[in-house]
Amino acid sequence: MFRKMSVAVAATMMLAGAAHADPIEGSWKTEAGSTAAIASCGGSFCITLKDGKHAGKKIGTFNADGDSAYSGKITDPANDKTYTGKASLAGSNLKMKGCVLGGLICKTQNWSKL
Repeated sequence: MFRKMSVAVAATMMLAGAAHADPIEGSWKTEAGSTAAIASCGGSFCITLKDGKHAGKKIGTFNADGDSAYSGKITDPANDKTYTGKASLAGSNLKMKGCVLGGLICKTQNWSKL
């Protein structure tokens, strides 16, 4: 009986942990066609490219700012320049924005959840 209860408790805890994953976590298709994985890392969310020319490269770190809004740093893998980043989540779409010069010059991309 104790073994059955232990298995039930472990299964419940695993399901509860999955239910509490942040919606930004997962795999995303970038505008360039690559797959980017966003995962929890040390209290933040790290973005790593999973395929393409820059596979395995970490390109960003974001923190949650509240209701589907995130901020941090994003790196262009083609030139290794790092920008101030913002992200906003709406359903299965993630709007990524990188800016320089205090937000005067920005570039936006829309990523879709896989």
